Parts: sequence; C-alpha cells; structure tokens
Amino acid sequence: MASDGLLSFGGIGMTPTSSRIRVLSVDDHAMIREGVAGAVNAQPDMELVGEARDGQEAIEAYRRYHPDITLLDLRMPIMNGAEALKVIRGEFPGARIIVLTTYDGDVQAVRALRAGAQGYLLKSMLRKDLLDTIRLVHAGRRCIPPEIAERMAKYFDQSSLTDRETDVLRLVASGHSNKITAQRLSISEDTVKNHMSSILSKLGANDRTHAVTIALKRGFLEG
Repeated sequence: MASDGLLSFGGIGMTPTSSRIRVLSVDDHAMIREGVAGAVNAQPDMELVGEARDGQEAIEAYRRYHPDITLLDLRMPIMNGAEALKVIRGEFPGARIIVLTTYDGDVQAVRALRAGAQGYLLKSMLRKDLLDTIRLVHAGRRCIPPEIAERMAKYFDQSSLTDRETDVLRLVASGHSNKITAQRLSISEDTVKNHMSSILSKLGANDRTHAVTIALKRGFLEG
C-alpha cells in the first residue's frame, strides 16, 4: 500500500523473476548513493546490484545488470538523467525507472513521464518514500508526489514553451538584452520580442523577471 506521501496509479505488473527486487542506483553524489544502498540492502525483499555516477555509466550498468528498478538522478555530468532515460527505454522498453530530483516543477515531471519513467521522487522525500516507491513501481504502478501531480493538473491545459522560446528565456534569465539574445540565436530583435510576448502570455507573467521566476519554479529553466 502507498504511503501517505505518494499517489500511485494502478497497472498490471509482470511477475517478478526472483524474490528480491534488484535495484540500480544512479547519482553523481556519493552520499546519495550510500544512503540508497543502506536503505535498499536493509530490506529483505531488495538488493542493490549496481551503482553509476553519470548517464553514460547508467546505460552501461543497465546493460550489465538488467535491474528490476533503476533510481536515476536527473542532473549529472557527462550525460544527464533525461538523456540516459531515453536511451535505456529505447533499448529496453520494459525498464522500470524512478527519477530522483531536487526540482518540484511540473515541466520536468511531465518530460520524465513522457520519456518512460514510472516514478518521480523528490530527493527530500527519499527517507520517507523511497522504499514504498520502489515496491509500487516494481508492482507495475506509477508514483508521483501529490504536490507535483497537483501542479501537473493545474497546468494541463496550458501551452508549453517551444524549444526556441526556452532558448530565448534562458538568455534573458542570464541578463542578456533583446539585441544580444538575437545575436546569440541568429534571429532578429523583432523575433525575440515576439517570442517574449508569447512567453509572457503562456506563463501568465507580468514582465520578463516574472517570467523567469515562473519558468524556474515550473522547471522550464534550471536554477
């Protein structure tokens, strides 16, 4: 049964091939990996079969161990978790992956779930919800923190920013003027202004600063 801190969505899971859930932990922070290892290995129904420090290592480790559950950090060097997720799911459509992140924005959650993740867990919730999430995803369910699910529902009908709009907003967030932004993106200054008008409308922002604040909170931009 899910803990009070999670929303799980039913599904038909495959019959486990062994009595223990085999877990792969992927994070570039040693302390996180050590914490996960201690929690997982203390459970009679789980075992940690491997660890990785970046997306490329994650792919190689998945190919080697074929874990039941992969815990995958989003922000890592060399190759980030989002890219590794796409590669792993591309090669192994049945892979069950739980994304771990410090970001509670709805945008990254939607992207991860669309890419094939079955779980989305904030690192601040690891101590309380990690083990329940692993068991639920292994049983064929999807798990999303209630606050993130609420944001996803809130913005469900709103248009997402295009890749170009995100590029524009990222440069604006770095303090660049419309002129410099246009030069960096090889577009006209008027095109930048049009993109900013669209961004303000989509985000419901009052001005450029407000747009950046909203974009950071929702996950269009990384802080």
